[in-house]
Amino acid sequence: MFYHLAITLAVVSWTVACLAASLPSREDSGQKPLPVVIWHGMGDNYRGDGLLQLSNEIRDIYPEIYIHTIYLSTDPSSDRSATFFGCVDQQVEAVCEQLRDNPELAGGFDAVGFSQGGQFLRAYVERCDDPPVRNLITWGSQHNGIADMPACKDTDWVCKSARNIARSNVWGSYVRDRIVQAQYYRDPEDMENYLEYSAFLADVNNERGEKNATYAKNLATLENFVMLRFKDEQTVVPKETSWFAEKNVTSDDVTLLRDRPIYQEDWIGLKALDERGGLTFLEVPGEHMQISTEAWKKMAKEYLGPRKVIGNGLKLQTAF
Repeated sequence: MFYHLAITLAVVSWTVACLAASLPSREDSGQKPLPVVIWHGMGDNYRGDGLLQLSNEIRDIYPEIYIHTIYLSTDPSSDRSATFFGCVDQQVEAVCEQLRDNPELAGGFDAVGFSQGGQFLRAYVERCDDPPVRNLITWGSQHNGIADMPACKDTDWVCKSARNIARSNVWGSYVRDRIVQAQYYRDPEDMENYLEYSAFLADVNNERGEKNATYAKNLATLENFVMLRFKDEQTVVPKETSWFAEKNVTSDDVTLLRDRPIYQEDWIGLKALDERGGLTFLEVPGEHMQISTEAWKKMAKEYLGPRKVIGNGLKLQTAF
């Protein structure tokens, strides 16, 4: 499963891109770790082996931490099917209720989204944020959409069925309301149809003429929004979407986030977040969802657990 989370044993180094690596992070003593909420990606389920392994690795660092993995069905098979078939707006609404009803999360939590789970968690922050998210960490997510449907393994008939239906008529009402990946399809060369028919992404990115001020207000309340991109990404087209960049797949021209109207006019709060040091772009080696144990543990130590102060209060811009 191309979007299925995999754990590798590769040794990955963590380097500092902007400030001296000598500035250590330190945890405030006596604080209980903040809960963690995880939303898995396409083709996975809330009880997947990779998610269980990563959850155990978080508990190795923070033994008292509470971890909640989002599900759209308590049946793992049905939960997996919901990553291909369903209305994303309804799924996000159901998750808002699921998290609001969980007393363990009442004081807030850190959110980790894998692949499409990343932009869905961002939608949670923008639309609900009750309980509130402190840090949002997304791995290989399609924040600026995809220009093609993701490929499937030959034996994955559920994935292939969704892909073939989506490709048949991506803007047709049946497809855009039922095929999950079609709801974050975005072709920069076909913006007219995208803005008119997009069932999810155009709204959550506030790209239409009438802006939802709540989206920008809520996202800007994050302490950190960390976007990780996979260096050898081939599954997500284009890979630049993980950093909110826009790529013309015909000319290969790339427009970085800070050069785009969504940032410059602050449609969803990214500029406000960036100006106070809360926006971080990281790149990790490997293909989509091939996450090394070392990289995962480093992220957990940096952005999960008790509240942290970095060195003298300055924010480190880091990379693997």
